[in-house]
Amino acid sequence: MSRIAQTFAQLHPQKALIPYITVGDPNLDTTLALMHSMVANGADILELGIPFSDPMADGEVIQRAVERALANHVSLRDVLAVMQRFRQSNQHTPIVLMGYLNPIHKMGYAEFAQAAANAGVDGVLTVDNPIETIAPLQEALKARGVDCIFLIAPTTTETRVQAIAERASGFVYYVSLKGVTGSAQLNVETVAEKVAMLRRYIHIPIGVGFGISDAASAAKIGSVADAVIVGSWIVREIEEQGEHAVMKVGELVGSLKAAILS
Repeated sequence: MSRIAQTFAQLHPQKALIPYITVGDPNLDTTLALMHSMVANGADILELGIPFSDPMADGEVIQRAVERALANHVSLRDVLAVMQRFRQSNQHTPIVLMGYLNPIHKMGYAEFAQAAANAGVDGVLTVDNPIETIAPLQEALKARGVDCIFLIAPTTTETRVQAIAERASGFVYYVSLKGVTGSAQLNVETVAEKVAMLRRYIHIPIGVGFGISDAASAAKIGSVADAVIVGSWIVREIEEQGEHAVMKVGELVGSLKAAILS
């Protein structure tokens, strides 16, 4: 059983908290400290952003985080090196890399998949790699025991959901609204209706992200999904606190976990 599957099985019926940060923002050492702090305060799975120059699905907060990481010359290999450092003391928390296809394509699918597995990565989500073209990367990941995580949007048709359900592993990531990360137009009733439809076809956990900007919305999403994914709110804290964000982010994650459990 993979670390992702084991985590969801152990948590059930509780819901998983999946915080997102951009690797290298504000620097690699702080990223590592943030990872440990988030786990210590209740994070169940970590989602880590690979810096890329054109983060088309991300709002301004995460775009600025990516710019800071790129200004530090953080590469995909640096991201994997941080994973290896994390795994020296944590072998149980699943890690999902989220990013765009270009850096992975440049490295090569087989080389990336092997390097990710060696670094202790459990899942990979590529925002701009649709089901029609994902097979080469997915096959490389699957051969090395790494889950390929799929996004599902509010506009995804039931036919397409069925196609994704046949390929998905680990969990699926439902984007709760039309737009980019950090949007503040979350409608929990609409999300609940969509998640109910997804469950007719998808038999692995469903995580929901985008637009979760306070503990109350996190708790509401936790009542309908298997995982609550929070990014921009956490990244904004890092932007404001910089290298001093570790404790504040830990406290924020702790408050989110408490809200989900309440």
